Amino acid sequence: MKLEKINRDKTSAMPHYMQIAKNIRTRIAENHVVAGDALPSERELCLMTGASRVTIRRALNILAEEKVIQRKHGSGTFVLPRIAHLGSNLRGFTSSMNTYNPQAIWIMKAYGTPTVEEAEILKIRQADKVVRLGRVRLSDGQPLAIEHAVVPATMLPDISEITESLYQALETKGNKPVKGTQKVRASLANPTEAGLLSIEENSEVLRIERRSELQDGTPVELTRSTYRGDCYDIVMNLENSQLD
Repeated sequence: MKLEKINRDKTSAMPHYMQIAKNIRTRIAENHVVAGDALPSERELCLMTGASRVTIRRALNILAEEKVIQRKHGSGTFVLPRIAHLGSNLRGFTSSMNTYNPQAIWIMKAYGTPTVEEAEILKIRQADKVVRLGRVRLSDGQPLAIEHAVVPATMLPDISEITESLYQALETKGNKPVKGTQKVRASLANPTEAGLLSIEENSEVLRIERRSELQDGTPVELTRSTYRGDCYDIVMNLENSQLD
């Protein structure tokens, strides 16, 4: 496997090691380098970039901290697989990331009232109380997503009892959702999202809207999330329902 020559943009204020990390990350995201592939050696990367070995190591350290690559002593540096989510499964972040040490940083945990749109989606009155949950979701310490959920307050225990998993909190009241819909669209990170996700402004992100229900069709949640596009894939199972 080979990478093309990684040229330095001398007009950019970005440090050279960050430019190298960005370029390698971009090539991986565009599938020029795939999971399991070995990156060129530090010596080869020095020749490709004109950078010192110290600069190359700083760039690789960034990618290793982001879980983009893994450095194996004596073996080399390898591209790690992206996190895949099966879009047809109704699972919360904590459950779907249980092998990646899921964590959360709370932005908001509060009671409020729904907007007109939220009340219509959740089939409640505007005077009814809802719980607003805002979190940055992390995997192995790496910011992966920003999640904003709106849930009728009657569905949940007291907000002081809500920890990392919304679905576990719903389950304690017998309200764990069993069906729903999910809408995904590509977008670009705004400045606030970029800061929270530790990515550059206008980086690719996935915007995911989830609406879930109980078995009888009672709405449970409206969750809108922003996922990093460089390390998260939505995977769908497809089947032909018609006989040819």
